[in-house]
Amino acid sequence: MFDNIIGNEKVKRLLLEVIKNKKASHSYLFIGIEGIGKKQIAIEFSKMLLEAETENNPDFTCVEPEGNVIKINQIREMQAKVQEKPIKCEHKVYVINDADKMTTEAQNCLLKTLEEPPKFVTIILIGANESAFLNTIKSRCMTIRFESIKDEEIKKFLEEKYNIKVTDAMLQMFQGSISKAIELKDKIETYEKINILLENMDKIDLIETIDKAEVLYQSKEEIQKMLEYINTILLKLAITNNKYANCIKIVENTKKRLKQNGNYDMSIDNMLWNMWREIN
Repeated sequence: MFDNIIGNEKVKRLLLEVIKNKKASHSYLFIGIEGIGKKQIAIEFSKMLLEAETENNPDFTCVEPEGNVIKINQIREMQAKVQEKPIKCEHKVYVINDADKMTTEAQNCLLKTLEEPPKFVTIILIGANESAFLNTIKSRCMTIRFESIKDEEIKKFLEEKYNIKVTDAMLQMFQGSISKAIELKDKIETYEKINILLENMDKIDLIETIDKAEVLYQSKEEIQKMLEYINTILLKLAITNNKYANCIKIVENTKKRLKQNGNYDMSIDNMLWNMWREIN
């Protein structure tokens, strides 16, 4: 059931063992960084518990944030249905995605259900920020920690599915998240231009540097991610030459300036000028 989900083999084996032994807990806490398949695994696990598909299944419910939070009313609506017996299956499953976005009131409201859940119910909380959960919530759940996806697995996935080859710097940018890799796959060529620029900045003049940095001027919506990538490259170059380490500070100052709504083109101009001067 987990065949099409990359990584976290230990988690998969654990959950398969749970199904095999018919010893599902009443509540789970799936913890791990964004984009590593927590929700997909939760849905596949739910299918096994229900012995049925989750799509259009009245015994399966997935709660998502409304905006940036999960509100107390959403949890109350869920609680109103929890006590009802299953309609189609012998079991009911409730998945609360991005559960770390529950308000404190919503978490306290959920506690009652976690303390006395019906025997036929399993609740799965999914989150990236473990510290956002109340200790009382965590103590009532079986915590399962997910690992970042290995670089080799992401590299193989991109090559086999999209016929895309990525550099080690790009893999660092993905930070073990398959969703980040998918999100950025169409921008590989743009990032490669940035890579070439940085590796050759000590061989070209300032005018050529600005010309070759055209992708930065055209990428206002993506600039924070691009600046993160630039620092990834600079860290690698700094191993052999300390002047690149000084450039990291320049990039960080640019990130702050842009977040404070500084003039975009002037901020990029200033960054490139200071970097070029530092390197040359």
